[in-house]
Amino acid sequence: MSIGITDEHVELAASLRRWAASLGGIEAARLAESDGEETFDETWKAVGEMGVATIGLPESAGGGGGSPLDVAVALEACARELVPGPLLSNAVTAALLGRDERCALALDPDLRVVLDLPGATHVLLPDADDAWWVVPASALSATTSPGLDLTRRFSSATVDLADATRAEGATGDLVRRALTTYAAAEASGVARWCLATAVEHAKVREQFGKPIGAFQAVKHLCVEMLEAAEAVTAAAWDVAAVAFGPDDDQWAFAADVARVTAFDGAVEIAKSCIQVLGGIGFTYEHDAHLYLRRALALRALVGDADQAAVALTARAVSGTRRQVEVDLEGRDDAVRPQVRATVATIAAAADTRRALVETGYLTPHWPAPAGLAADAVTQVVIDEELARAGITRPDIVIAGWALPTILEHGTDAQRERFVTPSLLGDLVWCQLFSEPGSGSDLASLRTRATKVDGGWRLDGQKVWTSVADRADWAICLARTDPETQHTKPHQGIGYFLVDMRNSDGIEVRPLREITGEALFNEVFLDDVFVPDDCLVAGPTDGWRLARTTLANERVAMATSRLDKSTERAVALAADGGLPVTQQVAVGRSVALSTVCALLGVRTVLRSLGGQGPGAESSVAKLLGVRNRQDGSELVVRLLGERVLTAVDDDEVAAATWEMLNTRCLSIAGGTTQIMRNVAGERILGLPRG
Repeated sequence: MSIGITDEHVELAASLRRWAASLGGIEAARLAESDGEETFDETWKAVGEMGVATIGLPESAGGGGGSPLDVAVALEACARELVPGPLLSNAVTAALLGRDERCALALDPDLRVVLDLPGATHVLLPDADDAWWVVPASALSATTSPGLDLTRRFSSATVDLADATRAEGATGDLVRRALTTYAAAEASGVARWCLATAVEHAKVREQFGKPIGAFQAVKHLCVEMLEAAEAVTAAAWDVAAVAFGPDDDQWAFAADVARVTAFDGAVEIAKSCIQVLGGIGFTYEHDAHLYLRRALALRALVGDADQAAVALTARAVSGTRRQVEVDLEGRDDAVRPQVRATVATIAAAADTRRALVETGYLTPHWPAPAGLAADAVTQVVIDEELARAGITRPDIVIAGWALPTILEHGTDAQRERFVTPSLLGDLVWCQLFSEPGSGSDLASLRTRATKVDGGWRLDGQKVWTSVADRADWAICLARTDPETQHTKPHQGIGYFLVDMRNSDGIEVRPLREITGEALFNEVFLDDVFVPDDCLVAGPTDGWRLARTTLANERVAMATSRLDKSTERAVALAADGGLPVTQQVAVGRSVALSTVCALLGVRTVLRSLGGQGPGAESSVAKLLGVRNRQDGSELVVRLLGERVLTAVDDDEVAAATWEMLNTRCLSIAGGTTQIMRNVAGERILGLPRG
């Protein structure tokens, strides 16, 4: 995946990557290692001929009339191939000055660091009063030498401002924000190259008779790179999407999220790439260190992430949240009037839940009779109109897993019996999947289903079953063919609907969790009769049914609110008195929570474009778990000594419960480690262990 989501951006990125790879930029950077005055003129000539440098300028200024997002897509593609020269500085100065010229960039009045001065005709620089000037490059006396990033040149200089021209409208904040916007795109390109290089190496490099990508440690390292890369890309995409727009606060917020996320992320990914490559990655001959150098230089150029985190905390305290608006490009015109009218009817109904169910608006992505089989655009419009009317859908919990299977694979009688009552909340469901010896590995389950006259007899033990003590019905996996236990463990499993209230032989024992509550339960099945009409599909279809997802997937826009614990941390910061280190922690929590929401938005945009789900949806689950766990732990840390003594403090009790309860998130529904195995194999294509 890359910054671009639309077909046009995907094609632009692919075309530019092919072109950039033909330039031989890395070889040019290596050859110029010892030449401090290298200007990369040949590369820059090719960049100019391709129109990359002017893609964001208006056509009246000789540019391509592109948006900042177009520029970001181009910069990411060029950075992925490590195109050397002054492309970044030129993109920033062109956006600020509105003209095409080879313009170097300085960020401080002392000119300790001037980016891309060799070969420049002009320089954009500040004075001590934060006034910004454009001066001829000849007005600078400079010293240039190869630095950390061999693909760029950094100089220190003095200047004579006699021939300076005022850069109207430029401020230090604006310049740094523009630099962050386009540097984040380069960071995404670096991250993408490093991830792809590490994964390809892990697929072919063999140790102990198998590819190293088959080893869980390497696989998890690659998936952690994927998680970081998706976060970097999402932050880079978002800040470019809102850059130079009408809402300055939104751009500032997005820029701080990018500063917190993109540059540390790119550095860590580059380091992990070298780790996966092993000894070859540590050699000078391999290109990996050049990407690490670029990532480190970008981070140093943009500035300290901790400062951005403090600024982000202040913005969040003031009430700013990232509010991403999706442009439906008129595709909603045909459906919005009817949706708005239906929502008005729902809002006026005496029973809102029943009205949601009867209109199909509770689960519009499901087929009838539960939903509308709504396409992505209609789903987004329904969400927007429900939010506008202040209507919140009730959570159907385990029914959200049971009903799709019944809808897709059940009989008409099963659909009529279970779907509507469950949506109305009249039936509560639990899930009897996990067993003491079968957690994520459901193929090893031992609960038996023996065929008898008129149905089946179930015997076994289930565990970690939420709300089993008050559930009306359960979905249960049981082995119908014991002969397949060791030869074909995924076969010979049935998918049963178990009446939890009226069946003999069911014993539910509560399991007290670390919160002190007993949401989980053990369930013992002793000769429990299940009639044939409560078997879904065939007696050996259970494994396939357990993996059911409806073809029309749920599309949901993320809320502008942060995660609950992050919002609480922001509220504590608003009370004042937090030391800088804790302000940094709050800001980083705000950034992660925002990135998780952005991943959801990018998934929605792919669905609106008719594309299949990208890596964002899987990564969002992994990062979402970390977001909730880290956020809840942060709140407890911010409360300090109060957690030791305030036994009657409702705020402390709620924060402690949330922190303890979220520990289950990296275990329930498949552990984080199992999910990383799956992501490594299904998304990255790494071999099975």
